[in-house]
Amino acid sequence: MKHATTAALAIVTASITLPLAAQWLEHPTAGLPRTADGRPDLTASAPRLPDGTPDLSGIWHRTALRYYNNVAADLTSADVQPWADALHRQRAADFGKDSMEVRCLPLGPAAMTTPYFDIKFVQTPTLIVLLIDDLTYRQIHLDGRQLPVDPNPSWMGYSVGRWEGDTLIVESNGFTDRSWLDYDGHPHTEALRIVERYRRVDVGHLDLEVTFEDPGAYTTPWTVSVPLELFPDTEVLEFVCNENEKSTVHMTSAPANQAITVAEATLASYAGDYEILSDDVTPVVVSVAGDTLFLDFNKGGPERLVPLSQTDFSLSGTVVHFVAADRGAITHLTIRSVEGEDTAVRKR
Repeated sequence: MKHATTAALAIVTASITLPLAAQWLEHPTAGLPRTADGRPDLTASAPRLPDGTPDLSGIWHRTALRYYNNVAADLTSADVQPWADALHRQRAADFGKDSMEVRCLPLGPAAMTTPYFDIKFVQTPTLIVLLIDDLTYRQIHLDGRQLPVDPNPSWMGYSVGRWEGDTLIVESNGFTDRSWLDYDGHPHTEALRIVERYRRVDVGHLDLEVTFEDPGAYTTPWTVSVPLELFPDTEVLEFVCNENEKSTVHMTSAPANQAITVAEATLASYAGDYEILSDDVTPVVVSVAGDTLFLDFNKGGPERLVPLSQTDFSLSGTVVHFVAADRGAITHLTIRSVEGEDTAVRKR
């Protein structure tokens, strides 16, 4: 009995410890230059393959929030086709309930600009594979093939690349129009073409510029800059979105006949500069254009707020609440999400 008990305990212990050990959360990255104390030297010269080509291998994380919710933050209303703007507004009113993230679908073009997931680059002379921790992937072919002329639309599209000096230029097409360009719901057509430019500055930093071109939805191409940083000495962990998912059945659309209208004078009273005071100061800027209110969180770019009431607004499902003093002047706002609540004090 004693031996049986010991064996049973060993099995239970193994079932607990082995999965944790198998995650390789702390495993030194081979070949990485290090400082005298053993830490990765992220400012060392960018590595290269034996043929002299820059080596982009590694796990990369998008560090800037700008363009995550709103990849069209730099566009004007005239740059967006009317049907695309109307669909974007409807998706915002629906709190993004049909987004790829909510529906547990591949991110599609949004995977190129969102900081939500880590991406592992696996590089060979003729193929670069991007592994995303939601179990999707991209293939960038470097073997000289051309983009398909009449592609079967897919979530992650088709990509070919070439080197121009130390810059990798990737061209992609063939995206299904079921995907979104960002979490806020900017749409695109199946004619969308994307050009990415990757340049590894040093060991720890990768510059990425992404250009979108889709005349069916936007009147002009535009380019966004997305900095990436290396995550060394670790490994990508899988994220299964649909595992134990119980939320979508509770999501409903916002009926058009229940739309909230807020007077422009009221919206103007909310505009100003705010600050979240914690360990660091986080700037929050509220602006207004006509009958629409925008919020720029930590210089991430202005994002449209959808009115829920005269004082409450939705920012991609996050609730922004404006608070007034006794005499009616706005003193601060709160930003409430599932992670908690932040208070931003008005500065001017």
